[in-house]
Amino acid sequence: MHIHAASSADLDDLTRLFAGYLQFYREDKPLAAIRVFLAARLSRGDSVLFLARDSQDRALGFVQLYPFQASLALQPAWLLSDLYVSEVARRQGLGAALMNSARRHAESTGACGLQLQTAKSNLAGQALYERLGYVRDELFHTYWLELSPPDGD
Repeated sequence: MHIHAASSADLDDLTRLFAGYLQFYREDKPLAAIRVFLAARLSRGDSVLFLARDSQDRALGFVQLYPFQASLALQPAWLLSDLYVSEVARRQGLGAALMNSARRHAESTGACGLQLQTAKSNLAGQALYERLGYVRDELFHTYWLELSPPDGD
């Protein structure tokens, strides 16, 4: 298994994997829209994506991180926004390997921590995160405000 920082050369494989990720969360989006979204992340450099490949160079999973400032700590941190392992590669340690790549990246950039959230129904993910030392936040609630795009765009 090889994990590397993704580049635009990985866009086709990332698009396919990201579509699987969205389907896991019951979010169907057109492949073209997924590709545009990921191409923007890669070209702008506003996220970091790590891609896992097997010995036959098949893309099997990814993790995506976004930088942010942890205001209460007065330090930089990373949001572990997306983690996905294709169904054929699950239960082989790939999720943990991707998570550890994210951790090494965060440590190498001087971050004070990694933050993530997952669906309450994602028990397998929760077990992985807790096994890797992540602690569930019991102090803060997460809220979301849905915004409509401005008219005329």
